[in-house]
Amino acid sequence: MDSTTIIGLVSAFLTTSAYVPQAIKTWRTRRTGDLSLSMFTMVFLGTAGWLAYGLLKDDLPIILANIITLGTSFVILYFKVLEVRAKGKDT
Repeated sequence: MDSTTIIGLVSAFLTTSAYVPQAIKTWRTRRTGDLSLSMFTMVFLGTAGWLAYGLLKDDLPIILANIITLGTSFVILYFKVLEVRAKGKDT
């Protein structure tokens, strides 16, 4: 494994793991009141695009980071959509 891939994997780990605490908190509390629906929708769609890009380029750090980020952002987005539907507006 070359140094470029190692830098990519470390960077992917750091940026991806930043979503994990928020996803866990959202899962446990089922609350997303202070989170923006439009922001998490854009994060989710952008992450899906980066995953597609990584797959097309066969770039392991991009693929791994975006699979994990897609999962954690989906959890947050899912609960945000449920909350917005329950309240009838974006909070």
